[in-house]
Amino acid sequence: MPYIQLPEGLPGIRGPMAFSPQTADPLNALVNVLLRDNASRPDSSLTEGERELIATYVSSLNDCFFCQTIHGAVASHHLGDDDWSLVQSVKCNPDQAAISPKLKALLAVAGAVQQSGKAVTPELIAAARAEGATDLDIHDTVLIAAAFCMFNRYVDGLATEAPNKPDLYRYRATRIAADGYASQDAYMPPGESTPVAGTN
Repeated sequence: MPYIQLPEGLPGIRGPMAFSPQTADPLNALVNVLLRDNASRPDSSLTEGERELIATYVSSLNDCFFCQTIHGAVASHHLGDDDWSLVQSVKCNPDQAAISPKLKALLAVAGAVQQSGKAVTPELIAAARAEGATDLDIHDTVLIAAAFCMFNRYVDGLATEAPNKPDLYRYRATRIAADGYASQDAYMPPGESTPVAGTN
């Protein structure tokens, strides 16, 4: 049960965002820039799917069920990972996953940020550069990792509820891929209103 009174029928971060729209709008704006808009910049070599994978990986390290599941679903949608096996392999062992050496190096940077900003070493940055990472790629990887540590703690620190319903996350992934991140749209598919409480 959430620690504060949140609107019903809004799982994960959507409950706190509905509770506090003043903070929801800038948080969504940040996520849209990091995971969507910056992917189209000429100095970026990270796709939207790869950016979502970074968010998913950090969320899995933080054991945030909601964030790793929804962002994993969005990553899978972008990458054609219909059975979520690629996302699962990245969460389990990114070094063995079927992703580019550049993304593996950037995930190592993200994993270091999840531990501490000071855990990011010159060697990790040099390894990412050697695989073709741009300054923007490195900047966004660090900020995605740092931001999702905040988002994960926001979600779990308020004990929000999240459904264990893969079809819901697949549905949301199609909406997010098409329209971006927002806190005003109806969360559930047509005909559904309240999620089944599951893992926080």
